[in-house]
Amino acid sequence: MGTGVMIGAGIFALTGQMAELAGSWFPLAFLLSAGVAGFSSYSYIKMASKYPSAGGIAMFLKKAYGRSVMTGACAVLMYTSMIINESLVARTFGTYTMQLFGGGGPTWMIPLLGVGLLVFAFFINLIGNKKIQTFSFFMSFLKIAGLVVLAGGGLIASGWNFEAISAAPQQTSPISFLGAIALGILAYKGFTTITNSGGELEKPEKNVGRAIMISLAICTVLYVLVALATGANLSIDEIVKAKDYSLAEAARPAYGDAGMWITAGFAVVATVSGIIASVFAVSRMLDMLTEMEMVPHRHFGLPGNVQKHTLIYTVVFAMLLTVLFDLSRIASMGAIFYIVMDLCIHWGVFKHLRKDVGARASILITAMVLDLIVLSAFVWVKLQSDPMVLGISFVGIVLVFAGEKFFLKQHGDAHDDPNYHINGE
Repeated sequence: MGTGVMIGAGIFALTGQMAELAGSWFPLAFLLSAGVAGFSSYSYIKMASKYPSAGGIAMFLKKAYGRSVMTGACAVLMYTSMIINESLVARTFGTYTMQLFGGGGPTWMIPLLGVGLLVFAFFINLIGNKKIQTFSFFMSFLKIAGLVVLAGGGLIASGWNFEAISAAPQQTSPISFLGAIALGILAYKGFTTITNSGGELEKPEKNVGRAIMISLAICTVLYVLVALATGANLSIDEIVKAKDYSLAEAARPAYGDAGMWITAGFAVVATVSGIIASVFAVSRMLDMLTEMEMVPHRHFGLPGNVQKHTLIYTVVFAMLLTVLFDLSRIASMGAIFYIVMDLCIHWGVFKHLRKDVGARASILITAMVLDLIVLSAFVWVKLQSDPMVLGISFVGIVLVFAGEKFFLKQHGDAHDDPNYHINGE
């Protein structure tokens, strides 16, 4: 299931964007992104092994920083990055759905389709948890099999010939290549959701870490094979031109028009399943933060309990991002928010819990250095090409920390606040 969580919009939406930054080296960028994610997973594995629970990242932050601004703000950053990922999935769904109808039509149809998917996911989430979990489990196998067929067929059809990509005239700078690695981390960050299973697994002190590493290994192999298959069938110019739907375009040389249809259809199925599972997980993370009294809550006259309210807030927030930003900007903001939060996790473990969880300082420092390098490179690239997205991200992070500080100052203890409870719930 961890692998299924990771295989979502990332591989479908990011391949073209990473090729634009890394040029013909983009398959290597996918591989190195996995390396950065592997070092990042160390803190999560150590924390989940020592403190297995369903709390995941929010509980890890509380263990490291207590009920503080850092805990609340970083948890909200994680929540926000997951919302951003939902809008990335929704936009990807709209983009690939349009390919099923020839790729024409007005551009406003893409966000409209994305919003429609989010509305659908909202109603599915009202049905119940067990059906969603069973559905997600089944779709995990389907997504893995689909990528194997896509990558294997593409490589076989090309005769393992990479002349198209190797002959590409585009060159990439080291900074741009590092920026592509930062973007690629988004394709792997789903491993963090595995930490939420600590309370359900047998021997979680061993099995959470095993699940994370096995999932990362499977996804690394699949992503690199898909990247190689794309590069074997399309030049960099062609990949960048079809940036938002490059995998569908890459299927044409191998399978003809039917391949494009199959790939687009597979992308639609993968994004639909991904968004349903994501809405399920993200809304419950906000519900948990509410129960921990780390974020404010207002009912606004809505029926039902707090969990249903957080579901509504999550979907509405994702809809706004889907409408306001394109795939490139959504992915950029997601990478920035996630890496900043990841740095805070590593620092918390290094500073406060290193001895308690038995973590090696050298690995924690390496993880932080790698995060800082790729984040700095990505910020520099975006400063040259799209400074607006940096401004929005910076303002967003500042508002999160300032808002959390104000909330905790005004609301040191929320136990008696009626907004957290309805009829004793």
